[in-house]
Order: sequence, then C-alpha cells, then structure tokens
Amino acid sequence: MTSGALASELRRAQALRGELLEEINVLLLPRDPNDDRAVILEIRGAEGGEEANLWAGDLLEMYRSFAQRMGWSFEVLSVSPSDLGGIAEVTVRVGGEGVWGRLKFEAGPHRVQRVPVTESQGRVHTSSATVVVLPEAEEVEVELDDNDLQVDVYRSSGPGGQSVNTTDSAVRITHLPTGLVVSMQDQKSQLQNKAKALAVLRTRLLKAEQDRAASAAGAAKKAQIGGGGRGEKIRTYNFKDNRVTDHRIGFTSHNLDRVLAGELIEIGDALLTDERARLLSEAAEVERR
Repeated sequence: MTSGALASELRRAQALRGELLEEINVLLLPRDPNDDRAVILEIRGAEGGEEANLWAGDLLEMYRSFAQRMGWSFEVLSVSPSDLGGIAEVTVRVGGEGVWGRLKFEAGPHRVQRVPVTESQGRVHTSSATVVVLPEAEEVEVELDDNDLQVDVYRSSGPGGQSVNTTDSAVRITHLPTGLVVSMQDQKSQLQNKAKALAVLRTRLLKAEQDRAASAAGAAKKAQIGGGGRGEKIRTYNFKDNRVTDHRIGFTSHNLDRVLAGELIEIGDALLTDERARLLSEAAEVERR
C-alpha cells in the first residue's frame, strides 16, 4: 500500500472513530421523561383576524397529514370553527412511537405571509397562529379532587352560535385551585366530553408541574407561544417564495407546498441535530468544570 493510500485509510478510520464516539455520547445523554408519551396539541388563531383562523386550520391539516405519514393516531378532541371555515381553536391527541420527540419542536407562534382569501386587492398579509404541545398525562400521575372541580354542562353549538345539539352534552371543567378551564363539546355524550376534558386538564396540570420542577419561570404555555404576535415566531411560511424558515436554527426550505402536505421530517431532523449538538456541548461543559 502506498503512503498516500495509507494516509487516506487513516483519515477514514479517524472519521469513523469520531462518528462512533459522537453516537456513543448521544446514547449517553439523559433520556427525555416524556419520550413515551402521547401528545396534546392545541392550535389557535392569533394575530390577523379571520386569516389567522384560516391559517390555524391549515396547520391542523399539516399535522394531520404528518401524523398519517408517521403512522400515528390523530384524534380531534375539541374544535371551535370560525365563520369562514377556519379554526378559532382546536385540541388534538396524537399518539404513536416518537410523537413527543418530533412534535415538541412545533410549539410556538407560526407566522404566515400570503394573500388571504379575504383580501380583494391582492396584497400580502402577515398573520400568525400559536401551537402548544403538551405531553399527555396518565390518570395515575395527576390526581384530581372532585372538590377542586367546577363542572358546568351546556348545549354545544357550531359556528356563529348555531345549535348542533339539542341536549346539554357539552362540558366545561374549571380547576378551582389553578383557574384552568377546559371545555369539550365534540363528543357524542356528556360523559365522553367530561372524560376528554379531564384528560386534557390532567395534561395541562402535569406540564405545569414539570415546568415548576425544571424552573421557577412559570407556565409552559406562555413560554411556548409568547404573546402570539407576528413578531414572535419560531417559523415563517412565505407563500410567494414557496419558502419555510425555522428561525431557531436558521433553516430554510423552498418546499412550502410539501411541508404543508405533512413533509416535516427534514425540518424535524435539523431541529433534532441542533438539539443533540446543544446537549452534547452542555454535557462537555459540565465535564470541564
């Protein structure tokens, strides 16, 4: 073997050794305690009026398609439609392998730049919708005292106040110690709506408890969505340029149409790589100390 070939083999061996060491270090990183959990996904129209609600509906369909591609379950627990066919707010349960590890990166304000269907002069508008991602709580993890719950029942209604049910099947549960309120009206019976509302309430209480344990900074939802304004965003979807930009890592893709069709793997992989690099850097810093 020539010296040049030997040097080339040595470089390949060193590169392979570096890759193996990095893989080992990644495996040694602390495991996220929420990795095996399903996810409660909440999407709301934020700034931009009815266009924001339409955008929230588009995000719902993006995540529905993503879940289908991944083989996950996707159950809409509660939805409040807007007058023009958008969504004022929606709550979804997503279950399956790796759900939390992927969807946790979706939490935050999502900004859209496009010509709304409500725009008559063809001008581009900027609107936003917020996404909250919560690890689902098991019933045994969060005990609820009936004395801490105020349960109200009422008649469910559709967009614009149109009645869609002639019985008092909708349920609103208020957790008195924290003031958290959960409403459900999309299931067929009062008992089903109550069960779904309790599940979402437990999830929110678990997340609040996890946040208190991790930091005294306060509620996860506020940390995730900020004020929901156009200037506060984790990602921008620009229809004119067919562009998606994730501002947290400076990632840009010119495949907006495919992203909205549920192709989120590329963005997710980039975010996972960034997270692992950050965790490895933090672990190395701890070792140096």
